[in-house]
Parts: sequence; C-alpha cells; structure tokens
Amino acid sequence: MNSERSPTVIDRFCRGIEWLLALMLAAMVLLVFGNVVLRYAFNSGITTSEEVSRWLFVWLCFLGAVVAIHEHGHLGTDMLVGRLGRRGRRICLAVAQAVMIYVTWLVFSGSVAQARINWDNEAPVTGLSMAVFYGAGVVFAVPAALLLALQLWRTLSGRLRDDELVMVQESEDLAALHAQGGDAKSDKGGTR
Repeated sequence: MNSERSPTVIDRFCRGIEWLLALMLAAMVLLVFGNVVLRYAFNSGITTSEEVSRWLFVWLCFLGAVVAIHEHGHLGTDMLVGRLGRRGRRICLAVAQAVMIYVTWLVFSGSVAQARINWDNEAPVTGLSMAVFYGAGVVFAVPAALLLALQLWRTLSGRLRDDELVMVQESEDLAALHAQGGDAKSDKGGTR
C-alpha cells in the first residue's frame, strides 16, 4: 500500500485477515511447543494439540492465499508475458484472472460439497464437525472470487498501469526489493 493512498475497505479487510493469521500462527506455536515440552518434561501432553494445529494450519493457508491474491504475492514467472506489449499483457492477465475465478468456483463448490457430506462427522479428538475443516475452502473462495472479479473488471476496463499488468512477483525481484529495504507492496512504485 502506497503512503499516498488511503486504505480501502479491501485493504482493511486484508489487514484484519493478517492479524487473524498472526493469532492463528501464535496459537499453533503455543500448542505444538507446549505439547513437546509436556511430552518430554512431564510425560503428558495436550490431547487436542495435533488436531487443532492441523486445522489451524489449513485455515492459515487458505486465509493467507486471500491476502496473497490481494497483494499479488503469489510467485510465478513472467518470462512470456514480460515480452508482450500492453495489449498482449492485458489479454493474458484477463485470461489468467478468468481461469482463477473458475478454479475458485471449483474450490468453493467442492468445499461446500465436502462440508455437507461431513456435517455430521465428528473429528476424532475434539469432536467438532468436520465441516469446520472443509469450511476453510468456502471462506477462502468467497473473498478470493470477489477480489479476482474486481481485478478482472479493472483489467477489462483499462484501469491498470503498465506495471500492474503482470500479476506475479519473481522471487529474484522480491529478494532485490528486500535487499534495498523496500517491501512487496511498493513494488515498482505502484500499489498492488
């Protein structure tokens, strides 16, 4: 996020997700580390630790993917797209966003189906409904589809600058940016 631009509702929503991710990661560390200490030092443990940590990890991955979509933080390669002109980049970006919306729909419909199937199934240790586990896909798909649809609209309406027409960040670009003391959000002087 550029300092010249005030945060939008989407920016604030993703910031909230980032705080939730930090809490989930802290809970995972406490559960796993606490369980290790209890097992080695006291020959006991937290029964639900492994199951809850596993569920938190799944939710953390799905929610983190929403933030990565917003920030264009997924790694990829732009070897072909980088050589195209503005029109070619716009076409490739629009096709990629449309495909991602379709894949997000597949994740959504599959997660809803799994949640329905497993609604009455209980997790072995916690006894929670397994629908909570599969609900992570649903919770990911809704904001991800909205973000991708908004990005597709911006692409089709021509509201993107040239530097925004490539939606991935090369790992070398990220390493160079961090070495210069910048952050991924201020990449190439624009907002992502």
